[in-house]
Amino acid sequence: MPPALCLPLIISQHSPLSLCPSPSVPHAGRTFRGFVERKRRERELDSEVPQRNFRKHLRMVGSRRMKAQTFAERRATSFNRSWSDPTPVKNESPHDHRDSGDMQASCGTLDEGEREDLDWEEEREMERLACEGDDFIPPKIMLISSKVPKAEYVPNIIRRDDPSIIPILYDHEHATFDDILEEIEKKLTAYRRGSKIWRMLIFCQGGPGHLYLLKNKVATFAKVEKEEDMSQFWRRLSRFMSKVNPEPNLIHIMGCYVLGNPNGEKLFQKLKNLMRPYSIEFESPLELSAQGKEMIEMYFDFRLFRLWKTRQHSKLHDYEDLL
Repeated sequence: MPPALCLPLIISQHSPLSLCPSPSVPHAGRTFRGFVERKRRERELDSEVPQRNFRKHLRMVGSRRMKAQTFAERRATSFNRSWSDPTPVKNESPHDHRDSGDMQASCGTLDEGEREDLDWEEEREMERLACEGDDFIPPKIMLISSKVPKAEYVPNIIRRDDPSIIPILYDHEHATFDDILEEIEKKLTAYRRGSKIWRMLIFCQGGPGHLYLLKNKVATFAKVEKEEDMSQFWRRLSRFMSKVNPEPNLIHIMGCYVLGNPNGEKLFQKLKNLMRPYSIEFESPLELSAQGKEMIEMYFDFRLFRLWKTRQHSKLHDYEDLL
């Protein structure tokens, strides 16, 4: 087969198929490459703006999320922490003294709470030591208002076979709450230092829903809640109640029927709340009921009590029977 003829390919310089660039092509190529490079840089710059904004957005969202988590954790920690736990105190920076006053106040409050706990433990230990011995009988305080008719004879009709009954006759007209509390403390110390009340009888006038303790001092639910000296009396009285009694300390109300209406139960519940954390129960039975007879026999010689009761509103000339 004869060899193919090789013909020279002649293309015009101005033809679009020219393989040999003309003298002006290198300049045009540089111009085109510069244009492409500029466009590329512009696209990169344009893409960096949203990226920076997005990174800024992430930082802000992350910051808010961290703050929210910190608050949630702090709130959870606050609700899970016991009321008796000490308040956490942030370490103070050596260059920041703005919160030093608050920290000192917080420490002062904590110290006060610790002192109360120590006082509680110390008093309970003193009471426990006072109760040691087979001859110890927990004291029963009998608080008698002079407003009760023939109240001056009540100390003569208490049980003579029970030396733990301690009668306290107070002046309804002139005594104060402080006088009553001071007398209770004095009698308990004379009985045995460190001893506390397990049983108590408050013998005073009153009626359904109220106690007539002192002149112009009627204990009702509303007055105990509103009058500070009235509420403080019951709080301070609770400090004389036993801490080692395995049963709730009992306060009997005699001379009136406080539970004659629903306000009486509200009053007793209010007094128990005021006397916490001591465990206190209030009872106000009718004297003619079985529970009332049991209460009378706990404190009184029952025969002498009936004799006193029959002559309570008479001139009681033959009071020698009560001596």
